[in-house]
Amino acid sequence: MKKAFFQLHTAVFLAGFTAILGKLIVLNEGLLVWYRLFFSIVLIGSILIIKKELTKISLNEFIKITGVGLILAFHWVAFYASVKYANASVAVVCLSAAGFFSTILEPFILRRRFIFVEMLLGLLSLLGIYIIFDFHPQFKTGIIFGMISSFGSALFPIFNKELVKKHSPKILTFYEFSGGLIFLTLFLPLYFIKFTPSYYLPTLSDICWLFVLSVFCTLLAFDFQLKALQKISAFTTNLTYNLEPLYGILLAFIIFKENQLLNIHFYIGLCLITLAIILQMVRLLKRKKIKDIQL
Repeated sequence: MKKAFFQLHTAVFLAGFTAILGKLIVLNEGLLVWYRLFFSIVLIGSILIIKKELTKISLNEFIKITGVGLILAFHWVAFYASVKYANASVAVVCLSAAGFFSTILEPFILRRRFIFVEMLLGLLSLLGIYIIFDFHPQFKTGIIFGMISSFGSALFPIFNKELVKKHSPKILTFYEFSGGLIFLTLFLPLYFIKFTPSYYLPTLSDICWLFVLSVFCTLLAFDFQLKALQKISAFTTNLTYNLEPLYGILLAFIIFKENQLLNIHFYIGLCLITLAIILQMVRLLKRKKIKDIQL
């Protein structure tokens, strides 16, 4: 369990850096995600072919996995739109709503019992986001995209929970990214009608940052996340990912000086979100101690 938590927190830290890269990469959010998926597929596909680990899957499994890839692409496009229409700090804070969404979605999708305490903790995170939204109206569009992104973020580990039991993390990632790329290729022409890119081919700077994004913040982070998900619940994964704002905000403050754009209400909201995370971790540790005593 300790190893799983270490893997999960490493993935969260790397995820916190993606918002920074989203701002450094000037590409339109749709194109950014398309290139991110494309580079990642080429890299992980090459690794699987070289190691002779690329295996075929049934049509039924392919549809399930690529469907999750569609959710992933949807989540990423909304997330980077939030970064570009608000800022990195606001975008990562909005992801904290994933804990709330997972408390509603997970019992229905995975058919497990509803846990009232998880709902309260999710609502506490949601309250923090509302305070930020109410006092930062200039970030309205970015916050809306951020909430859409958090909904996709909540769905992703829920559907992946069963898939990781059948497939290795690398195979799962390869097919999910492939599904996401197919979806984006079909969807982006419609998206560009409303959100037209200023250019379509990445610059040299974009390519360098996309490489960092694809290798460290995508392949490595996904490998850690999927391995951790084999032993940790989807809700705990989502709630732990609420630490992403702490890492992302700290980096945004250092690199982009975003602290100059935020007022006291942002920090009040962030404190509520952090409190929800701490309470969940304490709850899990107490439950584990009781279980160990019973054993």
